[in-house]
Formats: sequence, C-alpha cells, structure tokens
Amino acid sequence: MKTFSSFFLSVTTLFLFSFFSLSFQASPSQSLYREIHQLISFKNVLPDKNLLPDWSSNKNPCSFDGVTCRDDKVTSIDLSSKPLNVGFSAVASSLMSLTGLESLFLSNSHINGSISGFKCSASLTSLDLSRNSLSGPVTTLTSLGSCSGLKFLNVSSNTLDFPGKVSGGLKLNSLEVLDLSSNSLSGANVVGWVLSDGCGELKHLAISGNKISGDVDVSRCVNLEFLDVSSNNFSTGIPFLGDCSALQHLDISGNKLSGDFSRAISTCTELKLLNISGNQFVGPIPPLPLKSLQYLSLAENKFTGEIPEFLSGACDTLTGLDLSGNGFYGTVPPFFGSCSLLESLALSSNNFSGELPMDTLLKMRGLKVLDLSFNEFSGELPESLSNLSASLLTLDLSSNNFSGPILPNLCRNPKNTLQELYLQNNGFTGKIPPTLSNCSELVSLHLSFNYLSGTIPSSLGSLSKLRDLKLWLNMLEGEIPQELMYVKTLETLILDFNDLTGEIPSGLSNCTNLNWISLSNNRLTGQIPRWIGRLENLAILKLSNNSFSGNIPAELGDCRSLIWLDLNTNYFNGTIPAEMFKQSGKIAANFIAGKRYVYIKNDGMKKQCHGAGNLLEFQGIRPEQLIRVSTRNPCNFTRVYGGHTSPTFDNNGSMMFLDMSYNMLSGYIPKEIGSMPYLFILNLGHNFISGSIPDEVGDLRGLNILDLSSNKLEGRIPQAMSALTMLTEIDLSNNNLSGPIPEMGQFETFPPAKFLNNSGLCGYPLPRCDPSNADGYAHHQRSHGRRPASLAGSVAMGLLFSFVCIFGLILVGREMRKRRRKKEAELEMYAEGHGNSGDRTANNTNWKLTGVKEALSINLAAFEKPLRKLTFADLLKATNGFDNDSLIGSGGFGDVYKAILKDGSAVAIKKLIHHAKLRISDVFDPELMKEDPALEIELLQHLKVAVACLDDRAWRRPTMVQVMAMFKEIQAGSGIDSQSTIGSIEDGGFSTIEMVDMSIKEVPEGKL
Repeated sequence: MKTFSSFFLSVTTLFLFSFFSLSFQASPSQSLYREIHQLISFKNVLPDKNLLPDWSSNKNPCSFDGVTCRDDKVTSIDLSSKPLNVGFSAVASSLMSLTGLESLFLSNSHINGSISGFKCSASLTSLDLSRNSLSGPVTTLTSLGSCSGLKFLNVSSNTLDFPGKVSGGLKLNSLEVLDLSSNSLSGANVVGWVLSDGCGELKHLAISGNKISGDVDVSRCVNLEFLDVSSNNFSTGIPFLGDCSALQHLDISGNKLSGDFSRAISTCTELKLLNISGNQFVGPIPPLPLKSLQYLSLAENKFTGEIPEFLSGACDTLTGLDLSGNGFYGTVPPFFGSCSLLESLALSSNNFSGELPMDTLLKMRGLKVLDLSFNEFSGELPESLSNLSASLLTLDLSSNNFSGPILPNLCRNPKNTLQELYLQNNGFTGKIPPTLSNCSELVSLHLSFNYLSGTIPSSLGSLSKLRDLKLWLNMLEGEIPQELMYVKTLETLILDFNDLTGEIPSGLSNCTNLNWISLSNNRLTGQIPRWIGRLENLAILKLSNNSFSGNIPAELGDCRSLIWLDLNTNYFNGTIPAEMFKQSGKIAANFIAGKRYVYIKNDGMKKQCHGAGNLLEFQGIRPEQLIRVSTRNPCNFTRVYGGHTSPTFDNNGSMMFLDMSYNMLSGYIPKEIGSMPYLFILNLGHNFISGSIPDEVGDLRGLNILDLSSNKLEGRIPQAMSALTMLTEIDLSNNNLSGPIPEMGQFETFPPAKFLNNSGLCGYPLPRCDPSNADGYAHHQRSHGRRPASLAGSVAMGLLFSFVCIFGLILVGREMRKRRRKKEAELEMYAEGHGNSGDRTANNTNWKLTGVKEALSINLAAFEKPLRKLTFADLLKATNGFDNDSLIGSGGFGDVYKAILKDGSAVAIKKLIHHAKLRISDVFDPELMKEDPALEIELLQHLKVAVACLDDRAWRRPTMVQVMAMFKEIQAGSGIDSQSTIGSIEDGGFSTIEMVDMSIKEVPEGKL
C-alpha cells in the first residue's frame, strides 16, 4: 500500500509538473503581455495586412517571425527586406520602446519619413535602418539621444541631408559603429559636426557615397579601427588621423585628394586594408605601412615608374593588390613570386610591356584572379600558361598585343577551375580551340575583336555553366551550333560582325535566360522564330544587316523585357504587328544592369549606311580600336557614346529603340506605337508603309529621332506631333504627305531636305502654303481674307510698316544689348578666372566631327540620374564659355552643349529659349487697335517679317526677294487669327532670346 501511495504521489507530481510546464509554454507569461500589445499594434498599421501572418495575439511573441527572446523578453527584432511600407513614427512608437529590446534590424524595409522625437528603450544597443527612404536633415539623429545605450547605428542608403551651418553635434557619444554612407550629405562641416561631441568610443565610421567636402579630422578617435570616406568631394588635404595605431581599414578612394599621403598614415602600423584609388596622387609609390597589409589598392591615380621593390615587404600578408589605371611600366617584378598568399593581382590600364613573365606568375601558387588587360604585352601565349590557368578563376589578357593562336592546351588540366577567360581585342588568329570546352567551370568566354576564323566549335555546348559567349568582330563562318541548346544558363550571345550563315538555331529556345542576343552584320537567313517570344528576359535583340525574311512575329510582344529591337536592313515583309507593343508600360529590365556598351551613331551621309546606329557590347576593348568596325560597316560615325547599361524600369517601362528600316514592310503604322513613353529612336524608313501617320505618334514624348522617310505615307503631318519637344532629328522625305507642316514645336528647326519629295507638303521650311496646295488649311485662311488694298492704303501701310520696323528694332536692340551686356559680364568674369585654356578634348575626339550638329540625348536605357543644381558660372566653366567646340546639337528649344562638370562627369546642357508670350495689344497702342481691329492682324504679320530679318542664324533669314513677297502677301490680305499671341521666333512670333533656364540630364559617359 505504501508502495502504491508513493507511486500515485510520483505520478500526480509528474502530471502537475507537466501540466504547468505545458501551460507556461502555450501561453505567454505576464511579462510578455505588453510586448504582444505593442507588436500587434505595429502589425495593425501595416498597409499589407497579409504581412507577418504569424504575428497573432493568441501566440507567444517569441515565436513571431523575426522576433528573438531571452528571459521572457523580446530582445531582438529582424524584419529586414520585408516591405513594411510605414513611416518611422510607427517604428518608433511600437517597436523602439519595447522595454527589453536590444537589437532592431529594419534594413530595406520600405520605411519613410523623418527621424523625429520619440521614446527609446535604454537597453537598445543596435539599430539598423539602412536602405530605406528616410529623409530630412541628418541633425534629426540627435533625437536618438534617448537611446542611451546605443552602440551600433546604420542609416546608410537613405536620403538624409546636411542643413549647412548648425550648432551642436550628433551627441551620440556612446556609439561604436556609425554608418552614414550613401545619403545626400554635402558641405564642408559634416565630419566636424558628427565628431564635435567626441568620438572616444567610436570604432567604425563610414560616410562614403555622399558629397562631403572640407577636412577629415579623426585624430581624437583613438579607438577607430574602420574609416571609410570614399566617393565624396574631399580635396583639401589628406585626412588627419593622429595616432592611428588601432586603424585597420582605411578607404579614401573616389575623392580628389593629392599630395603626400605617406606621412599621414605612417603610424597606422596595423592597417589591413588601404584603398586610395580614384584620387589625384602622382609620382612613384611612396613608403607604406606594410607589416599587416592584406589588401592594397592604388588604382586610378597618376602614379608612374616601375613597381618598387619595397612592396615585397607585404608579401607575407598581402592577398589583394590593385595597381590598375596608372602609368606604371616595365614588367611584373620577380619579387611577386614570393607573395604566396596573393590571390588577386590587377595591373590593367598601365604601360607594362614585353612577354608574359611566366616564371614569376607560376610561383604565385595562391593566385586566383590575374588582370593584365589594357597594357602592351605582346608575343604568343606561352605553353606554360596552361599550368597557370589550372588554378585561376579569372584570366584577363584583353586589349594587349598578343598574336598567334589561342593555346589548344589552355584547358588541358582536368582540375581546371577557370571561370572567366577574356582574350578580346588582341591579334589572335586561327581557329577557336574546341578543347576550351574542357574548362567546364567557364562562366564568361570573350574572344571578340580578334582575327579568329573557322566555325564556332559545337563542343562549347558542353559548357553547362556558361553565361556570356562573346565572339563578335572576327572572321567566323558556318552556322551557329545547335549544341548551344544545352547551355541553359546562357544570358548573353554576341556574334556581330562575322560571316555566319544559316538560321537562328531552334535549340536556343531552351536558353530561357537569354537577355542580349546580337547577331547583326552576318549573312544569316530564315525567319525570326516565334519561340523568341518565350524569352521573358530578352532585353536586347539585334538582327540587323542580315538576310532574314518573312513576317515580323507578333510573339515579339510577349517579350516582357524587350527595350531594344534592331531589325534594319533585312528582307522582312508584311505589316508591323500591333501586338508587338502590348508590353508597353509593363517592362522591367533591371537584370541587364552593368553591361559595358558603346552606341555608334550613323551619320547617314552614305547611301550604303543604313539604320540609326549600332549598339555594341564593349567590355575590355580600347575605344581607339573602333576603327576596325568601320572597315566592316559602310557608315561614318558622327559620335560614339559609351557607358554601362543601368535601366531603372520596374514593370513600368517600354521599348526604347526600334529600327525596322530598309526592309519591305507594308500596311499601316499601328496606332499602338504611341504607347511607348520611353521610346527615344524610331526608324521605319525605306519600307513600303502606307496610310497616314497616326496621331498617337504625338504621344511619344521622349522621342529624339524619328525617321519615316522613303515610304508611301499620305495625309497630313499630325498637329499632335508638335508636342514632341525632345525631337532633335526627323526625316519625312520621299512620301506622299500633304498639307501644312506644323508651325509649333521642333518643326521649324529642321532643314528642308527632311520634308522634300512630298508633293502636297507646304509651310516652313518648304514654300508657303497657297490655295492650290494647302487644301482645307488654305480654305480656312481664305475665309478670313480681306479686300485688296487701295494705292493710298498701300502707301499708308508702307509708312506704317517702316515705323513698326524702326520701333521693333529699337525694342529688340535695347533688349538684346541688355542681355549681351549681362552675358559679356559673366563671360568676362569667367575669362578672368580661367582664361581660354579649358580642356576641350573629349576621350572620343577621334570620333567627333565638330562641324556636325546631331542628336545627343539618346538616353539608351534610362541612364538618367537626378537633376543637378548648377550656377551659371559653373556652366560657363563646364562648356568653356558655351564655345562652339562644345556645341553638339540644336533643337527647337535651344542649342545643346557638351559640358564636363567638376566631378568629371559628361553631361548635355540645353540652353532653353525663353518664350515670352505677349499679345499684340501689349506692344502697340490699344487706341490704334480700336480704330481698326483688323489692323492687329496686319501689324503682327509685319512684326514677323521684321523679326525674321533679325534672326542670328543666316539660314533662317529671308532674302530681299522673299521679304518683298511677304509684303505682297500681307497686302493681299492673307492674315492670321487675331487671337494669336506673340511667341518667340521659334514658334512663329516675336520675343527676346534669354537664357532663363538650363536643362541638364546625364548622358552616357564619354570615357569608354
């Protein structure tokens, strides 16, 4: 019995213990009730009620997604990369006041608003608000002072700014980590304000990616281990580091620093990373603290000489060395052979010469990345290179002077790990070795711009990880191998300027990741396969200058990313399918960002030159080598634009380039073509297209270049096209168009040749419309006609005209003189400060025909950057006083100049023409108007003639014969609507020309 009682008692005790344990686990303790309330309150303010589905009031908050607890308290919340879409105030009121909260991570969580006053838990030590949309002055961070225990603060990648002169400081003295990178901070006092209250605890300071200037003095930050001030506007001097014995990471790259930095870092003996790239340091490499150095970058400066021997002192620890973009010469020094830990060696864009120093390179057993591109290395590739390539991940020998064949044994080692092989822009000859397929890890293979012949090896189809295959501008022949169907990872296929034949292989339909297909300037035949519409990532498709035929498939409209379509100079027939444009307003093409390109604009001066221009992949190729393209293309190139693709479409874009010229297309222009708001170039010239130009073309508000020439178009030029204010080139010649050319917008800026051979077309710049060719337009004008003037009336009108001319000339002269004085004063100030020694030489000088005005704003893939605020003096300096050498285009709203800003970026400056709208009654005596209301019409006509005679562009000024003809027409009574306003000469009226505004947008960089 006693045994039974003991047993019963034990079981009962165990049951009760289990019950209470389960009860405790099933429901939160009393200490968590408040946390539950605050967390659920935060969830309730989220716009997306389906977000955070497991945050429920009947659950233990310690089980919530992103929540961590300790000792019955919520201690950490991590909601990074969740689209919260709330203001900071919601975060502050519900989360930051949690009693036991120690860490709050909300990076990339779509938080907006400003950081303002709130209550903060004293236990909070880490706060990450990076990559959001927080705005306002950075001084609002002082409100975080209530977070008395805060040690880690990251607000990088927001839009915080600096208000200028402010008192006080950040007042977060306990911080150990502060990251303000990639905001909108500018001015010379930012660093001083941040550190003014002391930085004794600070170990990590990052302010990169802003526009901060002035001095950097961190000498009081004695515990500082990490300092990143890169990509700012520092130029006054080297940062003052003081005793930097604790500093391990120093990045001052991407500024305008110069002078002797060696002395400033001499006491930084524990440095592991030193990056001074992208500055203006000159001369030989100075002494450096090398004892602990693991990574050293001196790239993109103006260092010269041979690589100094003392760098061998870093060989025991150095893993990465970047000396690219300087003026070093000689060869790779032998002491590099003792750098056994070195994994990455970048010596590109220098003047190293001779044969590859294989003895030295083979001793570098740890080498993974070798970049010797853009140098003067020469000779044939040595056989021993195959031993080196076995251990490399990246081998870049592009843009040198290598010759001979590509080594058949380059990939002979079965343990080969090579992932990237760049041999483009050399003088390699012979065939592409089929054995390259033994490099089974290859991701990128670039052999373009050589003299390779033969066929594309079918064995390349076994490269199952290959993403980029670039073989353009060689002498390859035969068909594109069907075996590429097995490379399902393929993204880029660039085969332009070869002698390839056959059809597009059907097997490429398996390569669903393709985003850039470029097959132009070959001898390919067949039709565009309909399966191409299944390539959802396809952004660029170039098939120009081949012998393709058949209809253009409507399935192209299923390509959800297509922004560039070039089909010019083929044998396509049929109509333009309206379905092609159904993706407009939905396109996203962010995945092609970062690809290097050039766009070569054709001048159209030769009959054999077809198409608007050529977009070419341009990684690892010297700009001066583009002359080789001209040997395979009949066009002269007026300008070359270069840069990296960076489209910003987020399911809201449209096609940007559409060229179907020089085919055999017929039918009408579909009205759906007007649904592409980002279309910049439209060329449908030299086809058999008929019908009228749809009014919807006027909706292409971003259009720069329009060519509809040499078709069978009829009817009128839509008045809606006068809204195309960005239009800088047009060609409507050789059609059957009729009626008046629109008098507004850009149309008055184009030469007559762009409208010729349209039998019924009239109006400026063609002869004036008359009753025989103006159709309904002339009938409307005749309905407002007046009786023939008498002899006395003619004399009176002549006298009145003389008075008007004199009066008008006085007004115009005074206004122009006032404007000229203002401009001369500004130019004089500019000249006094800078003289005429501005650098007018662009990197593409060899390709610039300075006498040619042409369209600049191609805006290839939404490469636009935020607008900049510049003073007129800045623009004077950037354009060398608006010198004619900087003039690169003209449009109806002003001239376009190339400008080099202080930060080195190339931009297009358009001087807008001020359109001062005045009624005629605002100029002449109203009483005179009352006596004869019809006189207003005649006076306006006389004013237009007078102002036309004063035009500073000779080609726009009428001859004396034309002036007399105009007078005769006025006397005959062909007036205009009396409600017209007086605009500038650019829109058919009168105004003084004034530089009231400057339109500035980024253009592809001139530096290639």
